[in-house]
Amino acid sequence: MKDCCNDRSAQNPARRHWLAAAAGAGGAMAAGLALLPGNAAAASLSQQERDAMTPDQVVDMLREGNARFRSGAMHSHDFLAQKRATVSGQYPAAVILSCIDSRAPAEIIFDAGIGDIFGARIAGNVSTPDLLGSMEFACAVAGARLVLVMGHTGCGAIAGAINGVQLGNLTGLLGRIEPAVAAAEHAGERSSHSPEFVDAVAQANVLHTIATIRRDSPLLAELEQQGKIRIAGAMYDLGNGLVTFLG
Repeated sequence: MKDCCNDRSAQNPARRHWLAAAAGAGGAMAAGLALLPGNAAAASLSQQERDAMTPDQVVDMLREGNARFRSGAMHSHDFLAQKRATVSGQYPAAVILSCIDSRAPAEIIFDAGIGDIFGARIAGNVSTPDLLGSMEFACAVAGARLVLVMGHTGCGAIAGAINGVQLGNLTGLLGRIEPAVAAAEHAGERSSHSPEFVDAVAQANVLHTIATIRRDSPLLAELEQQGKIRIAGAMYDLGNGLVTFLG
């Protein structure tokens, strides 16, 4: 945890020490906001910049980053500079729970730099206890303002759940998607041979995962009720590159 999360209190697990470590781990970072348009330097987020943002503003910035990605006008990221700037601290604005699909890398889709977002990836963008713990760290300790569950079109995990695939540990993972298969609204053929049905299940699965996060993490649910974070969903279109935010 020390290397990835900047926890400087390994000898004392008390939450207040974790919070103190997270708050004091920053130091001087390069100025600028990586997710804002017009920032050619694309510097990593500073604590002051991140803390000044509301959850809705984080959504807007991700939306703008996706627009740059689609138009081919992405920032010219100096990743070496971002790496140096984030050695002593990180202040991501969001944690994005997305699928492991190689065609849907959140950092690129949202034109984000090093230190801008926490990335949590698992087949079918489902919620598990370990991922919940990671998201709780991202928000309650590190200060992220947004939990975004992002599904995508043409998802193989969704198709596998529709087909009831049995394969090692994947079987249990796909079982987490089965409620979305039943809940998906679709008037046509309800099989993996229908791309429209697969995508309808993918969207239903995003909403199901959001409900699971709120149910299984009282901590995140309380932060959302207090207005400190937002738990939202989105769908990424592999064909046109558009991220559509749900709700």
